[in-house]
Amino acid sequence: MMRVTRCYHFPANHRLHTPLLSDAENAELFGKCNYPFGHGHNYTVEIAVEGPVRAETGQVVDPGALDRLVQSDVVAPMAHANLNCKIPEFGDLVATTENLAVVIEQRLRARWDEVFPEGPALCRIGIRETLNNYISKAVAR
Repeated sequence: MMRVTRCYHFPANHRLHTPLLSDAENAELFGKCNYPFGHGHNYTVEIAVEGPVRAETGQVVDPGALDRLVQSDVVAPMAHANLNCKIPEFGDLVATTENLAVVIEQRLRARWDEVFPEGPALCRIGIRETLNNYISKAVAR
């Protein structure tokens, strides 16, 4: 088995806020990330796949197919977007980077078997939000 990781980039903004807390509690918990008009990041998203090296191609994954899937289902809809307003999944979720990893996994899984019927397996999603914040989500198979 071999693992291949590809990186994608997009800018987006979000606001960390939950209706389960008061405005004062949100401000206390999320600090400057609770700013009413949101704040932005230049996200780097890592998509890792795992599988055998295919004898006919010498590759684990067709990078073009992976790029097209990530571009159409993740990057294009999220780039330059207010995640809270433009991404339907965040209607019920706080727009944290942890939840962004969950949303990206759901979006990729929705079409994964169609795009990659013979593998590889999606195995990890990593997101760099800032120099200090990196989130890594292992993907169950």
